Amino acid sequence: MRTSLYLILTSLAVEVSAFIPAAPARPLKKNLPTTNSVVVCSVVGGVSEEIDDDAVQWELFNKHHAKGSWRGVWTTHDYIGDVIDETVASVDLNTKNDGRTIEHTHTIVVGAKKSDCATCFDSMETKTLPVASYSADNLRNSRFAAVSMVNGPTILRSGAMATELVLKHGDGRVRVIFQHAPVWEQGVEPGSCPPQGLKLFRCMISREALRPTAPTPETETKDPPTAGNPVFFRPVPPFNWHKKWSGTSWTWGPQTGNRGWEISEMEETDAWHGITPVEQWNLRMGPIHVQCPRIITDATVGVCRLAWLPDDETLLRMEAGVQALQPMVVDDDMMVGFEPPSLSSLRCDMMKKIGELENVPIPSRDWKVDQDDKAELGTETSNSAAATSSEKKGKPTAKSTKPGEPESGLDAIRDALSL
Repeated sequence: MRTSLYLILTSLAVEVSAFIPAAPARPLKKNLPTTNSVVVCSVVGGVSEEIDDDAVQWELFNKHHAKGSWRGVWTTHDYIGDVIDETVASVDLNTKNDGRTIEHTHTIVVGAKKSDCATCFDSMETKTLPVASYSADNLRNSRFAAVSMVNGPTILRSGAMATELVLKHGDGRVRVIFQHAPVWEQGVEPGSCPPQGLKLFRCMISREALRPTAPTPETETKDPPTAGNPVFFRPVPPFNWHKKWSGTSWTWGPQTGNRGWEISEMEETDAWHGITPVEQWNLRMGPIHVQCPRIITDATVGVCRLAWLPDDETLLRMEAGVQALQPMVVDDDMMVGFEPPSLSSLRCDMMKKIGELENVPIPSRDWKVDQDDKAELGTETSNSAAATSSEKKGKPTAKSTKPGEPESGLDAIRDALSL
């Protein structure tokens, strides 16, 4: 992140900008509430502003998520990424009592009948399950930052831990649920002692939209989304993730509170959306990329991540830090259990493409071959024969590689792009 910072105020419309000049920085505007406030300190010049955190969270919930029925296909993947289940359902978030409460239900399709004539309608049998009710002073385990939402981490009845991440854009959103289950070290009998870690065993990904039907390749082809709304099912080359990105970032921590940042240009070390580190569990599906720890222990904070390209010019990212298996100790230093898992940090980035990268992206560096180390490709005889054959056919000569030498995949891609 760059040094420019703006503070997020209760109105979400007034920005306080500050830079780092030679003289002490001072806010340009102020609009401070007087009651029910928490203090958020800027890292620039020691300026402090007060915001009502509950009011900000409630406004973000209503503005971005409590919009009605988010219809989608809930696709569940196992540890190796295979699809093990699909459910057509909707997440219903509707305001009640003149906007004072939000009712959360799930409507699940349990049966369907398809009509065999063009003038008839398909019928579906649904079941509605109540989930929760929210108010401004009771958002349960939910936390909001800009267009993102995190719910959890929460312990399920099965004993697994669930962490839900959501990103919203236009009339659509992507919702991901990571589930980690208790595990023990090799050689330790499961259940003979407290769990020694939480291992990912399931991940649910849902592409949801405020549309008459759940987004699918067929529905988006038949009725393409209008401008400003995401196209979930479209080809996204891996190079689309590696661009120059600029925008804003919203961060939150239990001690630091809400903070807003301006990112003039994303640094290469922060571009986690374009890489798939082996120590993390990764799944990339077109414009969606998810990452999370394979195993969460008490020694580290597990960072769950979701990146989304709703269109080729927009990048949305979020990451949530999760702490779990923290021992609960009584006065005599005896461990009596674990503290409930908690959210240790939240970040949401809203970026726009500002250009192409000048250097080779990180994933391509291993493919790059030094020009000075390139040897002659093939023998003179084979090259001459290939050239003669190509001249006769009117096609360019194909390049060959000496046995034992790695082929330059980057050069091949560049040649293909230049056609």
